[in-house]
Amino acid sequence: MSLLETILWQPFAEFAFMRRALVATLALSLGCAPIGCILVLRRMSLVGDAMAHAVLPGAAAGFLLAGMSLPAMSLGGFVAALAVALAAGFVTRATPQREDASFAAFYLIALALGVLLVSLRGSQVDLMHMLFGSVLAVDDAALLQIAAVASLTVYALALMVRPLVLESFDPGFLRSVGGPGTRVHMLLLVLLVANLVSAFQALGTLMAVGLMMLPAASARFWVTSLPAMAALAVAMGAVSGAVGLLLSYHAELPSGPCIVLVCGASYIVSVLFGARDGIVVRRLQAHSHRAR
Repeated sequence: MSLLETILWQPFAEFAFMRRALVATLALSLGCAPIGCILVLRRMSLVGDAMAHAVLPGAAAGFLLAGMSLPAMSLGGFVAALAVALAAGFVTRATPQREDASFAAFYLIALALGVLLVSLRGSQVDLMHMLFGSVLAVDDAALLQIAAVASLTVYALALMVRPLVLESFDPGFLRSVGGPGTRVHMLLLVLLVANLVSAFQALGTLMAVGLMMLPAASARFWVTSLPAMAALAVAMGAVSGAVGLLLSYHAELPSGPCIVLVCGASYIVSVLFGARDGIVVRRLQAHSHRAR
């Protein structure tokens, strides 16, 4: 076996936990990246971060009631994140405060409450697991949940893509023609929460949003259409997941942060060299125009 094969292939061929982790990151990329693209286009990127933190108190409540039970923690996280979304939406409608400020306030409350709940009965290890996850510890039950959520997300987006895009760019027109604007917005929030909950087991609350938002933000610098952006974001997320796993294996580093840092590296490269509004490309174009 060549050196390249040893580096790239041997970890997945030799260890079942590496293969499960790879499949988990591929499935997470398939479900999370399209949601991230829509959030980027709707200028709701920070909402994804807020919802990721909002999962924590519900997951902590499930942990207190049932220990490290995936169904209990997933259900608790789903309910808590939806509660934060509804509460932030209510404050936005009932007061002059903007939606981003409402989400920021509630996610800080949720994060503090979650840490407090875990500290009541859990250890420092339990808290670190909830905050940062462990993709190498993904079992068959978690893998099935991730795959189911990813499949449901792709199916739902395929059904609702047109009203969802229209509601993102011109919600007033959609309301004027009697379109399902409110239902589409709620569907997006439900899919967002479901994907963050499924990513929670693998990447934790602090890292889950990284695989959702960084590939989407990177793809925005290369393509213009939403389908191309979603496809490129999925590919970037999948490659970043595989590279991050290999980096964590060979360098003996935590897997979740490695995956997100690889996503971050692809984002920096896209910011600099992206064909669409990349810094270097724009300067080269400006220099070319001046030379003429």
